[in-house]
Amino acid sequence: MTNIQKTANPDIQDKIQEEVEQARVVCDITGSNSPECAAAWDAVEELQAEASHQRQEKPKNSLEKYCDANPEADECRLYED
Repeated sequence: MTNIQKTANPDIQDKIQEEVEQARVVCDITGSNSPECAAAWDAVEELQAEASHQRQEKPKNSLEKYCDANPEADECRLYED
């Protein structure tokens, strides 16, 4: 398992692995140039993109969490110029 896979949601990594196996089967049956094969690999790419997106989301710090719960607090006010 690569470092990239370790930081993504384990459930999505399992789903990616399942879709890769399914894509290989579909392509073996229908041929590598078939629309079904292309669609199967598109599904894999979409899951990989979602996994990448999940890795890029940063957890909120304590002030951000506080401001989400208390948007009217003085510490959370936003001022415009």
